[in-house]
Amino acid sequence: MKKIILTMIVSSMIYSCDTPKEVTATEFDYNVEQFADAAILRFRVDGFEKLDPKQKEMLYYLNQAALEGRDILFDQNSKWNLPIRRTLEAIYLNYSGDKQDEEYLAFEEYLKRVWFSNGIHHHYSTDKIIPNFTEEFFVSEIKKLTPQSLPVQKGQSVEDFLEVITPVMFDPALMAKRVNQTAGEDLVATSANNYYEGVTQKEVEEFYAKMKDPKNTEPVMYGMNSKVVKNGNKVEERVYKIGGMYTQALERVVYWLEKAKEVAENDIQKQYISKLIEFNKTGDLKAFDEYAILWVKDNDSTIDFINGFTENYGDPMGMKASWEALVNFKNIEASKRTTKISDNAQWFETNSPIDERFKKKEVKGVSAKVINAAMLGGDCYPAAPLGVNLPNSNWIRGAHGSKSVTIENIADAYDKASQGSGFLEEFIHLKSDKDRIKEYGFITGNLHTDLHECLGHGSGQLLPGVDSDALKSYGSPLEEARADLFGLYYMADDKMVELGLLPNAEAYKAQYYTYLLNGYMTQLVRIEAGKDIEQAHMRNRQLVAAWVIEKGAEDKTVEVIKINGKTQIIVNDYVKLRGLFAELLQEVQRIKSEGDYEAGKALVEKYAVKVNKDIHKEIIARNGALKISPYKGFINPIYTPVYDANGSMIDVEVSYGEGYAEQHLRYSKDYSSLPSYN
Repeated sequence: MKKIILTMIVSSMIYSCDTPKEVTATEFDYNVEQFADAAILRFRVDGFEKLDPKQKEMLYYLNQAALEGRDILFDQNSKWNLPIRRTLEAIYLNYSGDKQDEEYLAFEEYLKRVWFSNGIHHHYSTDKIIPNFTEEFFVSEIKKLTPQSLPVQKGQSVEDFLEVITPVMFDPALMAKRVNQTAGEDLVATSANNYYEGVTQKEVEEFYAKMKDPKNTEPVMYGMNSKVVKNGNKVEERVYKIGGMYTQALERVVYWLEKAKEVAENDIQKQYISKLIEFNKTGDLKAFDEYAILWVKDNDSTIDFINGFTENYGDPMGMKASWEALVNFKNIEASKRTTKISDNAQWFETNSPIDERFKKKEVKGVSAKVINAAMLGGDCYPAAPLGVNLPNSNWIRGAHGSKSVTIENIADAYDKASQGSGFLEEFIHLKSDKDRIKEYGFITGNLHTDLHECLGHGSGQLLPGVDSDALKSYGSPLEEARADLFGLYYMADDKMVELGLLPNAEAYKAQYYTYLLNGYMTQLVRIEAGKDIEQAHMRNRQLVAAWVIEKGAEDKTVEVIKINGKTQIIVNDYVKLRGLFAELLQEVQRIKSEGDYEAGKALVEKYAVKVNKDIHKEIIARNGALKISPYKGFINPIYTPVYDANGSMIDVEVSYGEGYAEQHLRYSKDYSSLPSYN
């Protein structure tokens, strides 16, 4: 089960260069640069200056720990990512030719894309990124470098190195997909990630089936922190821990966590940092569960963080967790809205339209807050989440609750950077819809994220005996659809106005419209022509939108029509639309609660995978004319400690002047502890 919203799509479009410059508070520039299909932004950390010196010191240490895991994610995404990244960076730093040459410009763009995606596969589609420069250019530049500046293996010549690395980069058929979700194929053997090597999907399933005890009501998340390999004829795990796989990076992570623990805000914070350190040292999944339980209980600390192996979108089996980090502090004023939501969690559960059998009789430990991100790392960088709901363990969520956050300053940066894009005028026909979105789009988008994360993921329950992995590769998109539908259903409820979460009973329509528009049409700019939808969140959104539009077409609740040659969505009855969201929520919850694999597979394959080719082609052309990047990523702020005469940290200063390439080169220099081959 996955708990993170990866990116903002429609809202970032609607609300609507490497040379660094110092950015002041009065002239903050959110937009940095664009390349390929990505735009690079900055985010502000408003409120940091109000923290006390010890809190700033703790944030500084946690920020350092967040950066130390960067290499882990690169290596998890593909075993060739680190040698390729280091080779590309060596060329970039030593290039002496014409930097306006087309080959070089294509090379530079490719490197920026590798940084953005934490490897050679697209961060969202997971398709391999094929260079637009020639093999001849690449080989020529490699031969200008000294062997010492290249990640050649012991006893390997530069020529041998090139013979291996060149096809990995340039051959479209080799390691073509980081995460293959194609039904009927061996998802393990055909995925290019580094979670498995030399094993088949069947062998992996059998390996973990032997570990699971169906009678255990408190199961660990088997396989979360390991790579599965075959040693001779024996299938075994290489565990991520100090002394095991990724030890060099984890040792440095732990070093900074130890420092953070010494300036923790309270005892429970100190306890769960200690447990996280223990987990990194031992790899013991029970220690991770103990950490998660303590972490969930901490609702009082201003500072919070995620650091480690968390989400499993990068694994087609939905087991292996990628390394990610998010350091943050509470946005007290904005958290008032999530407090209202979490305080009423039982009301939402009781009044949900799902079958009574699937409702939780007692909702436990739902805590929710709005935060400002201080540092993004691993799988949260450069592309950042808007909201997080953790832990992922079903039994911990049921027995101890969950913690949900909405990241206000990331949403604000998306909003500010995209203002004036022309999106509304191009894609929305009715003036009433445009006006509502202009007025209420930002607040309803944030509220939907709150409902998705705070309540949606934590709602409902599995029936006794149902395996949490019963839906297999279809589990992720169905879980995200369930959380989205929960939020959509309640967006239109009178409770939103009663609690002061929405200003009036019309505002919700802004989110209803933008959700359908995004899921059915505009998110398609992220898909290459002829490709299916692979990413879990995109599958989720298309599933919901396509199902609702198909059912709504019967009585014209929703229409998809051509106006002046352009496809437009027209919502004729928002009340009936809410009813359709409720109907689909009932079915998706049933599928999850009963572990109905066949029904889940049928729903996803019918509505979530295939793309309408005519609409796809049209949307790409219309969006291209607006020059809107479908993906957004961020540059982190720079944190500089201030020391007194005795060497004690007395303050931390934050600045925003670093460029995109400058930041990644610095990170590769200062936070790159893993060997090239792991």
